[in-house]
Amino acid sequence: MHRHPEVGLDLPWTQQLVVEELAGLPVELTLGKSLSSVTAVLRGTASGAGERPAVLLRADMDALPLQELTSLEYASELDERMHGCGHDLHTAMLIGAVHLLTAKLDEIYGDIVFMFQPGEEGFDGASYMLREGVLEAAGRRVDAAYALHVFSSAFPRGQVLSKPGTLMASADSFKVTVTGAGGHGSAPHLAKDPVAAMAEMITATQVTLTRKLNALDPAVVSVGVVRAGTQQNIIPETAEFDATVRCFSEESRTRVEEELGRLYRGIADAHDVEVDVDYARLYPPTVNDGDEVTFALATAEDLFGGERVQEVPTSLTASEDFSRVLAEVPGAFILLGAAVGDGDPADAPFNHSAYAQFDDEVLLDGASLLTELALRRLAAAASDETRTP
Repeated sequence: MHRHPEVGLDLPWTQQLVVEELAGLPVELTLGKSLSSVTAVLRGTASGAGERPAVLLRADMDALPLQELTSLEYASELDERMHGCGHDLHTAMLIGAVHLLTAKLDEIYGDIVFMFQPGEEGFDGASYMLREGVLEAAGRRVDAAYALHVFSSAFPRGQVLSKPGTLMASADSFKVTVTGAGGHGSAPHLAKDPVAAMAEMITATQVTLTRKLNALDPAVVSVGVVRAGTQQNIIPETAEFDATVRCFSEESRTRVEEELGRLYRGIADAHDVEVDVDYARLYPPTVNDGDEVTFALATAEDLFGGERVQEVPTSLTASEDFSRVLAEVPGAFILLGAAVGDGDPADAPFNHSAYAQFDDEVLLDGASLLTELALRRLAAAASDETRTP
């Protein structure tokens, strides 16, 4: 998979690989209509009382539009395509979990939905799969959902981490277009300079965030693209900049959108130019269910020992479209350290780096944890159903 990364919602090679790896197993397969997803349902054969419980396990499959620079023997064979976020490991671990759980069918009362998802990297693939009914693939809505994510840096290899509540930030974006009146660089008073207005907007953005937002519910805004002009002595008609926004609450998201819009309009008025703000809400914050995190970390501690399990002390400013799933059903998003070598993981290239590397030794850990989460959660749900008067 690492040699053949695919980007976006259409991953035909990867989809076919998953189908082939599941061939011959007693799973019910459904292929996506609007994206190249794979949904597999495994039905336990153990007898039980009450409504059959169901859980969901998810792996994202897509890569990044990134030129790999690792020089690994299995490096990407495609230009500007790289599994730089470890989604190839996620897919392999979930395939492994299907095989492991198939061997335990007679111990399982309930159903397991395996969600092989394209388009996590900015394409909101989870929302497509939700619309196509992945949460109800077993015939009823799943009781809980879990996902793992590997990290090439920051955490020791094999470390399992999560936290209740908000684990990761939302991800939004906006484009600001400033329209003035072009002219000669020697006579700016005869023009309406959109570049000067844009520069003031970019600088004022950071001050506004510190003055208008609660310091305990912050936001991160980063301008990644700036466009203006064709030559140094021409004042252009328009100037544009694009930015990403990360927040930890819906209240903060709303406040950022409102305050930045008001700020940019005020600066535009002061410069006698026009401004258009195209603000797009992408992924909501990733909010874990407290009980599910406690259960997941306890399961990991039983499997690997307490020294390999910890609660993340603070939320992460990265984002995830698994947040869509967690907004619908209780569950947990779990982090797994996969740094290569024995050095300080903080010094390793981070996810999304062209030099990012992931240690394959964690594959069995991930597959085992996903397997045990499904087994224990189904057993707990069946036990609760039995005790219900």
